[in-house]
Amino acid sequence: MDMMKMMKQAASLQKDMKKKQKQLAGQTVEFSSAGGKVTLFVSCDLKPKSITIDPKLIENGNVGQIENAVLDAVKGAIDLAQSRAAEEMKGLTAGMDLPF
Repeated sequence: MDMMKMMKQAASLQKDMKKKQKQLAGQTVEFSSAGGKVTLFVSCDLKPKSITIDPKLIENGNVGQIENAVLDAVKGAIDLAQSRAAEEMKGLTAGMDLPF
């Protein structure tokens, strides 16, 4: 493979990846746990945006249940955001004649 062509492809890929990362930062995913009592919104660049907790969950006063629900929501939202980002990034290298 021509080295100059590979360098051009790499530069183009880098530019496209930066553009895609910026687009992903503007996308938000939502994940709920504990039957919808805890909902977390995370951008696809893995920045938490907001969380809502049903007041009834807090009224029950079970700290362990609240902690588990929040942790489940965080894990789920991050997994969802990572999956979406990976899917969109995968399209950048499709059709490229990369030597690896």
